[in-house]
Amino acid sequence: MSASPDVLALIPHRPPFLFVDEIVAETADTLTARRTFRADEEFYRGHYPGAPITPGVLLCEAVFQTGALLMARSMAGQGRPGGVPLLAKISDVRFRHPLFPGETIIIEARKKESMGGFTMMSGSIRSGEKRVLTVDFSVAWKVPEGAPPA
Repeated sequence: MSASPDVLALIPHRPPFLFVDEIVAETADTLTARRTFRADEEFYRGHYPGAPITPGVLLCEAVFQTGALLMARSMAGQGRPGGVPLLAKISDVRFRHPLFPGETIIIEARKKESMGGFTMMSGSIRSGEKRVLTVDFSVAWKVPEGAPPA
């Protein structure tokens, strides 16, 4: 599956560094997305040959991209499109179970609070009934330097 038009319209990430396929649900403070990790993805060739496991850093990135989707929707609703959420802090990452090629995950990002230009969020990943990962993170909404005003 390739990324849905909604995902591509909201965040600048593109394959091979896009780890969200589609948005499946959302509220004002939560966005839920789905991603299938395909066995032919290049990173599995080296992590680990003969016994591939999805790298934890890419699982975290899937959560951060889901948070970026939530922030993009929120900022557009506030009349502040054209920026990008920049990761400011990562804390309390917990890896519960490994994820293997072919698994489909459900990714959730939840806004906890905003303060001083930063939005604190929490995220999680599930594969079926299995909890894969939880993480807390903070982002700042910025217009990239050199970018024309929106």
